[in-house]
Amino acid sequence: MHLLPFTYLGAKHMVTGYDHLLFLLGVIFFLYRIKDVSLYVTLFALGHSSTLLFGVLSGTEVNPYLVDAIIGLSVVYKALDNLGAFRLWFGFQPDVRAAVLIFGFFHGFGLATKLQHFSLSEQGLVPNILAFNIGVEIGQLLALTCILIVMNLWRRSSAFERHAISANVVLMTAGFILVGYQLTGYWLMTQE
Repeated sequence: MHLLPFTYLGAKHMVTGYDHLLFLLGVIFFLYRIKDVSLYVTLFALGHSSTLLFGVLSGTEVNPYLVDAIIGLSVVYKALDNLGAFRLWFGFQPDVRAAVLIFGFFHGFGLATKLQHFSLSEQGLVPNILAFNIGVEIGQLLALTCILIVMNLWRRSSAFERHAISANVVLMTAGFILVGYQLTGYWLMTQE
């Protein structure tokens, strides 16, 4: 068993995983109460923890380019949600809690594909996966703390109201870039 290295890898992946961080930023962008932040982050954690464990333990392999493209779409979705696009375009608001949970499932498969690249021995497999997942949660809490500090400082300024829409447009653009990048990788892989 290599609990500390796997914990470190999980934390490092989350802290440096810009796609996960962009999604978290979108999720908490307009959440002001810690109770709401906790609810959505818990749903996200439940989603990605369950599919991370399922993906690795069952040996379910998902194309990492396609999973990461869906993760990019989750960023686009959340930015559109923050902009009120669904209500404006379709006349209804999707259940954001369900969406965060569902996208958490996809983020978990993304984490599983990263973990499957390591040669994992059967001995100590479950504890190592759990250590990786604990590391992911530690990294998520560290990143979320930093994001919340910056967001709370920004929300106190008059610039927040003026730039909230453009910030979500930038978030959406970043999501589309992630989707394009991953689909290009997938296409290049299929051409080999």
